[in-house]
Amino acid sequence: MKAPLFVALKGELGAGKTTFAGGFAAGLGHKGAVASPTFAMVNEYRKLTPRVVHMDLYRAGPLDLPGLALEEYFEDGGAVCLVEWPENAGDLLPKDRLEVTLHHAEAGRTLAWRGTGTRSKALAAKWRP
Repeated sequence: MKAPLFVALKGELGAGKTTFAGGFAAGLGHKGAVASPTFAMVNEYRKLTPRVVHMDLYRAGPLDLPGLALEEYFEDGGAVCLVEWPENAGDLLPKDRLEVTLHHAEAGRTLAWRGTGTRSKALAAKWRP
C-alpha cells in the first residue's frame, strides 16, 4: 500500500468501520488492538510503513474541524488516512479518495468500495471481493 491514500469508511453504527481499520493496520504489521478514536478523534500509528492515521469524525462538528487540521493529514504524502464518518468533514475531503461502505447483512456484513479519482479508481480496480 503506497501513501498518500485517503480511505473514507462509511456505514451505520456497528457496521465494522473500526474493525476494517484494525485489519488494515494489521495488514501493515500492527500487532496491537485498534480502538475507535471516537473521543480523541485521531489515532496515529507512526511505526507502520506507511504511517496510518485513523480518524473518527462521528462527534465532529463544524467548530471542531479547524482544530483537527484535517488538511495537513490529507496532504501529508507519507500517510494513509482511514476516516470514519467522512461525511462530517464536508468540503475538506480530498477529491481522490477510496470510499469503503459497510452494511449489516443477515449473515454478517457486506462491503463495497469505489474510487473517486484517477489513483483511487486504479486501486479499487485491483481489490478483489
